Amino acid sequence: MESRQDIWLWLVQRGTAFILALFVLIHFVTIVLTVGKGLSADAIVARVSGNFLFLTYYGLFAVSAALHGAIGARNFLREITQAGRAIDLFSLLLCLTLLWLGLRAVFGLYGLAA
Repeated sequence: MESRQDIWLWLVQRGTAFILALFVLIHFVTIVLTVGKGLSADAIVARVSGNFLFLTYYGLFAVSAALHGAIGARNFLREITQAGRAIDLFSLLLCLTLLWLGLRAVFGLYGLAA
């Protein structure tokens, strides 16, 4: 029988999968449209760097990717090993690392990094 934690993690992973699918589609369409207009990477960064909507979008993208990836790694490791709680700790550390890296990149893009 699944624990309450496993059910919540399943729901979070499905929710983040939906967000990631939508955001990847938006990201690709935006890239195709802007590159098709001849904008360079520098011009694109200059346009989005001051926009709070893009900051929110990429922040949510990074958080969703970190949660989704860490939960997926936890599920995979639980299927192939018997490590138990060590897997939970590893997954938590993986999630925190991915969050740190992703949000650092987002804040760096917007000039908010320390």
